[in-house]
Amino acid sequence: MKKIAFIPVRGGSQSIKKKNIKPFNEQPLVYWVAAACQNCDEIDEIIIATDDQEIHSTVRSFLLNKIKIYDRSKENALDVSSTESVMLEYIINNKVHNEDIFILVQATSPFTTSSDLSKALQQFNCGTYDSLLSCVIMKRFIWSKNGNSINYDWKKRPRRQDFEGSLVENGAFYINTVSNIKKYKNRLSGKIGVYEMDSNTFIELDEEEDWIIGEKIMSKKLFKAITTDGIMLVLSDVDGVLTDAGMYYSQYGDEQKKFSTYDGVAFDLLKKENIKTGIITGEDNKLTRRRFDKLKLDYQYYGIQNKLKILDEICLQGNIKYNQIAYIGDDINDISVLEKVGLAACPKNAQPLVKNIPGIIQLTTKGGEGALREFINYII
Repeated sequence: MKKIAFIPVRGGSQSIKKKNIKPFNEQPLVYWVAAACQNCDEIDEIIIATDDQEIHSTVRSFLLNKIKIYDRSKENALDVSSTESVMLEYIINNKVHNEDIFILVQATSPFTTSSDLSKALQQFNCGTYDSLLSCVIMKRFIWSKNGNSINYDWKKRPRRQDFEGSLVENGAFYINTVSNIKKYKNRLSGKIGVYEMDSNTFIELDEEEDWIIGEKIMSKKLFKAITTDGIMLVLSDVDGVLTDAGMYYSQYGDEQKKFSTYDGVAFDLLKKENIKTGIITGEDNKLTRRRFDKLKLDYQYYGIQNKLKILDEICLQGNIKYNQIAYIGDDINDISVLEKVGLAACPKNAQPLVKNIPGIIQLTTKGGEGALREFINYII
């Protein structure tokens, strides 16, 4: 039995042109749900169903290994085409097994997280429900057109804090078995369960106004609050962060690297604020050591494969808490540290899996061009 995430994205969106690959917080819109599905351990396969070659190329650039692209038919990519029609098209054409679990995930809900998907699948797997959908609690008093209150007694108007509210679909995802979808030709069927998501996931990006509001919400979600203890130590990876990740060689075969003087200034500014500084890198060469010996950093670790182990040592020796440390990294060997520290950031050129870490600050500067200098603006 496989768990298949199905993300339908067509090229002919009307309200917002090329919506599904339009940059949303500096990533194509469809990237956010694709990355959430990639990071959900329960999901085995991600199907991006599209009729558009530009979307096809964009999705390929994500380098997410669970993704497979399905070329949906033109007939099921029209304005009047239902989502169920392309779901059934894929299921039938690919002879998907009846017992497989099918998760319809919508790109217009970029706030969906891997944690939401995981918890919802666990809820579905309990066997209580035939299908499941995501909802949010809406604490609004609803009326019909003929003047009747629908979800409360207007004669006994409750205080908002005492009002249970109503569950409303947020359109993020729907879970069902393939056999049910084929039988009922619907994303939902039988006894339906509800997975409740955070209230700010209610917005769907269907209009330009939604987009503006959505980006503000996402920006807020991407930043972790610094604790009242404050940041006492700033650590950085080297290649791809303090360099541009390139390897240069002189005519004599000497290795060269590109560092930014802006980052050197950043380390000096941190020291003036009595904030300790350091690097943790998997590389170990004389060139890199000379650069950071000159900067007189408090911590220098070279040739490190397990960066989290080093972080533990630093916390123990320096009597520092994880939430008092800021770290900037760009690749998968930085993820364990980025997920642990109080403030995490990545340069613009970071790998997609790094950018999808909840709460990480996605900088606008590339590695080797002053990314650390931009990062410290959040600290001092």
